[in-house]
Amino acid sequence: MSERITLAVENAVATLTVDRPDKLNAFDLDMLRELAGACDRLDALLTIRAVILTGAGKAFSAGGDIKAWGAMSPVAFGFEWVRFGHRVFDRLAGLRLPVIAALNGHALGGGLELAGAADIRIAERHIKIGLPETGLGMVPGWSGTQRLARRFGTQVVRRMVLGGEMLTADEALSLGVVDHVVDTGAALAFAQDYAAGIARRGGAAVQAAKLLLALAEGEGGEGAAETLASILVAKTADRSEGVAAFAEKRQPDFKGDWS
Repeated sequence: MSERITLAVENAVATLTVDRPDKLNAFDLDMLRELAGACDRLDALLTIRAVILTGAGKAFSAGGDIKAWGAMSPVAFGFEWVRFGHRVFDRLAGLRLPVIAALNGHALGGGLELAGAADIRIAERHIKIGLPETGLGMVPGWSGTQRLARRFGTQVVRRMVLGGEMLTADEALSLGVVDHVVDTGAALAFAQDYAAGIARRGGAAVQAAKLLLALAEGEGGEGAAETLASILVAKTADRSEGVAAFAEKRQPDFKGDWS
């Protein structure tokens, strides 16, 4: 892993840190690629039960680094920056494991879209939350008007996108944008305790419930449905018989039940 996206594992909890504090953890293309790779690693770590997502230094993330995209052509900006970043954040949102965002500092623009890909958000009391893109002549591009509208409600996203409103942590809590507010410096410890609580729950049930919630939100529905159905069918004797029959070049003798 690069030093700008770090992944640490302790017991059943992984911590994913955006580590570019000198730039307020703003993303460039390399960091998006590293985040995608980290998601692949997390899904392959079968002993992990929960993931904490946080930022190094005084910010959670200031979003996309303007220097990384400001000089791109419109086509490159749309496909190489916006569409690719959207796919990476979708990948994070679709992790099989619950993700807890520990908002240790401001979450702005793409930083709030990053936090919105998590399942639970813990905010420190001093932080600000917003989607300032229209003030730069841009629109949110990493699902700010889509996933965030589904998860937070369209009206609060309107206020941030159209009106440029910045929310305090307490305002964000009252509007359902964050789930808990803690004192400054306490988000990571709170997230660690929360993750440990998730890890004590039924792992298969938690992962299945996350897929069902994705279905309820209309997010990744086809993949969620086929994943759940495939897991169920893979546990049957018919699946074992089908694989064996293929290997032995014979007709399978299916029982047709769910055992």
